[in-house]
Amino acid sequence: MQWSWLLPVLICASVALGSVLNTWIKAKHGYPVTDDNGNTVHRTDPDAGRKIDLLSSENEKLTGRISRLEERIAVLERIATDPALRTAREIDALR
Repeated sequence: MQWSWLLPVLICASVALGSVLNTWIKAKHGYPVTDDNGNTVHRTDPDAGRKIDLLSSENEKLTGRISRLEERIAVLERIATDPALRTAREIDALR
């Protein structure tokens, strides 16, 4: 009778340990972690602000490149679709 308290304690401890290990494994491998109600807990990245700034600056650079390429394509389309005489006159005018 003196060991009758051991079984409930071991059951509670094993359930708690299993829950902690399950959450740790999910977090380690990148799976979404949920709370007791099944809602996803969002973790914040300490470098998220810096990453957003880097991505924003890269986005601005790429937008600038795209606009320059669109201008060049428009010039090439104009050259390809204009009559040959007009293009030849414009080239001679540039010399």
